[in-house]
Amino acid sequence: MAGDITCGSLLQKLQLIWDEVGESDEDRDKVLYQLDQECLDVYKRKVDQATDSRDLLIQALDDSKIELARLLSALGEKAIARTPEKTSGTIKQQLAAIAPTLEKLNKQKNERVREFVNVQSQIDQICGEIAGTTEVGEKVATPQVNEDDLTLERLQEFRSQLQELEKEKSNRLEKVLDYVSMIHNLCTVLGMDFLSTVTEVHPSLDDSIGDNCKSISNDTLSKLDKTVATLNEDKKSRLSKLQELAGQLYDLWDLMDAPMQERSMFDHVTCNRSASVDKVTAPGALALDLIEQAEVEVQRLDQLKYSKMKEIAFKKQTELEDIYAGAHMVIDTAAAHEKILALIEAGNIEPSELIADMESQISKAKEEALSRKEILDKVERWMSACEEESWLEDYNRDDNRYNSSRGAHLNLKRAEKARILVNKIPALVETLVAKTRAWEESRGLSFMYDGVPLLAMLDEYVMLRQEREEDKKRMREQKRYIEQQLNTDHEGPFGSRVSPNRPVSAKKVPGAKSNGSANGTPPNRRLSVSGHQNGRSGGKDGKRDSAKTASPGNVAAAKEDASSHISGTDPVPSTP
Repeated sequence: MAGDITCGSLLQKLQLIWDEVGESDEDRDKVLYQLDQECLDVYKRKVDQATDSRDLLIQALDDSKIELARLLSALGEKAIARTPEKTSGTIKQQLAAIAPTLEKLNKQKNERVREFVNVQSQIDQICGEIAGTTEVGEKVATPQVNEDDLTLERLQEFRSQLQELEKEKSNRLEKVLDYVSMIHNLCTVLGMDFLSTVTEVHPSLDDSIGDNCKSISNDTLSKLDKTVATLNEDKKSRLSKLQELAGQLYDLWDLMDAPMQERSMFDHVTCNRSASVDKVTAPGALALDLIEQAEVEVQRLDQLKYSKMKEIAFKKQTELEDIYAGAHMVIDTAAAHEKILALIEAGNIEPSELIADMESQISKAKEEALSRKEILDKVERWMSACEEESWLEDYNRDDNRYNSSRGAHLNLKRAEKARILVNKIPALVETLVAKTRAWEESRGLSFMYDGVPLLAMLDEYVMLRQEREEDKKRMREQKRYIEQQLNTDHEGPFGSRVSPNRPVSAKKVPGAKSNGSANGTPPNRRLSVSGHQNGRSGGKDGKRDSAKTASPGNVAAAKEDASSHISGTDPVPSTP
């Protein structure tokens, strides 16, 4: 059998054959030598093959060890609990011990690479969206992963970076939505097309596109910021223009006394006259057509203003004259009317300038009237006291004042009050003189009352009052003298007696008249100089007509009447 054939048996068989053939020993030695060489060659080839196989196993073991070290380094120290304990034994045993660990580490490596790819892809996606190189939702290329560093620490760094980017993306998206909301509100107020305005910045900002798909790039944010700034500037400029137009409308309405119904038609324009920019939020409140409507109305009223300017100017002049008349200040009204008429007809001045000038005059006139008010009030009190003094003189001359006639008790009460008031006249005049002088010194002007210096009126009143007192004193002395003469004429040799031919007339005081012209009332200079006053002040003097007896002219006439009565009107009776 083939299994029993060995080298020894074959050699014996060969020896038998040689013996039969008769081969020589030399030939036999050559054949045996060849056989030895051939066997040696076979062994050598086998040894070489075995050596090569061993070297490959050693290289595989070394590569496995290197791969193991690389994987451990790439995955980190915590990637595997420990390295294989099999470090001795045959090469195949060592390879068999390393193989499961390598397989496990390779699986872990592949899983880690997928995690890195996933995280880095999201990072690249967000970075591209921020930079504007990638549209929202667009797929990015698979990133290159550094397989030499697959540690959990490195993965955590990428994840932290991803979280920061996601947070920034969220903030940017919120900012984009805020910008879009502001643009919407501004477009609503300005009456502009929101959709065309916002899609001009980026098409993804349309309301029909979801929030997560909107552009968050730097360029988009920059354009949104510029758009909002531009719209805010437009809003400010439009509001300023509208407020200017509203102010002009109010001025023109006030100028022409426009009815409230006409004004209410532009409430949507004037409602924001004093509003701040942030307070204007009504839809279309600053639309261009609204501003154009206000401009057209201002132009219409401005043209209408010229036709009504004469009426308006004369109305202002009348208001000015009323202020002067109320303050008892005389102005040349005719010259003022002529000047206004000449300015309007010549067209050398803008109506607004003319009205502004008249408003300034009215304001100054009011200030002047206010500065004169305290003195004028005291003048009114002084003249009222003079009227009461005149009435009291008439009342004192009435012989029937104590009769129990109807209303006598009222006159008696009035007389008591009048006496108290008359006693205050000197102090009132003194105070009035002091305040008038102080007023004149502070302004360097004379205080005119209906065209006459008030101090001159007061000085004349004081002088006339002194003369009146002297006349009254002289009349009282004359009266006593007459009574003494009458009593002397009526005395007889047997004592006093009354002559039947000459009735006693001692009750009649020479010079006394029922109209009170000889009384001591103060002068009313307003009436005495009425010929020099402007016509507008005449209407203010109506209530003073009852005090004509207090005028300087009447006082002078009273002085002449008193002299004539004393000198010859009622002669002194002679002694029988």
